[in-house]
Amino acid sequence: MGVEGCTKCIKYMLFFFNFIFWLAGGVILGVALWLRHEPKTSSLLELELNGSHAPSTFYISVHILIAVGAVMMVVGFLGCYGAIQESQCLLGTFFACLVILFACEVAAGIWGFMHKDTVSKEMVNFYDNVYDQAMTASVTEPDKQKAAVPVLRVFHETLKCCGKGQGTSFLTQLTDVLGMTKLCSNADATVSCHRRINELFSDKIYLIGIAALVVAVIMIFEMIFSMVLCCGIRNSPVY
Repeated sequence: MGVEGCTKCIKYMLFFFNFIFWLAGGVILGVALWLRHEPKTSSLLELELNGSHAPSTFYISVHILIAVGAVMMVVGFLGCYGAIQESQCLLGTFFACLVILFACEVAAGIWGFMHKDTVSKEMVNFYDNVYDQAMTASVTEPDKQKAAVPVLRVFHETLKCCGKGQGTSFLTQLTDVLGMTKLCSNADATVSCHRRINELFSDKIYLIGIAALVVAVIMIFEMIFSMVLCCGIRNSPVY
């Protein structure tokens, strides 16, 4: 005994969308964990120079994604079970969770759009600080291994770049050839590190944005179906 007709169709559609929602939560959780432990990103964000750490804004966003993915998997399971059991209580709880998640996602999307360039700018500023200290130390005190030099080499080796721009890239490679510095590990690396940093983090931000958009569309359909099914259960003559 249970709902019949169109409402029964809604029931299975809701189950299907919830299953997709649950899978999306797993994908987001997996992508967030990959972003957290991806070697290239991790090697840069874990750098430290004279007590100054690389900017943590990106990791904060990733940790939020991990929490969102885990919550989505729990809510998705709740929606699947509520749809199959035709439970108004579970469906109502599921709808309330979706509304809260959707509101949080919209707020996070607005914040992310307003600060979409923050991560890249913070990392560029950190690189510039490291570059200036490394160049100064290499030229003025070549016999001393300053802390900034190995940190700068991590940037150059990881991103296959050299210098802030074309001018500093050429200058740094020239000082390497003359033996004044040893900063650019790859002699063929003529691309500026500013460009590489922007590309690295911009690509990941767009990936996060696409995932959030897909999830938002699924959530809208789920909220509609859950309310229709809940009303159908309430009006069903078998209850």
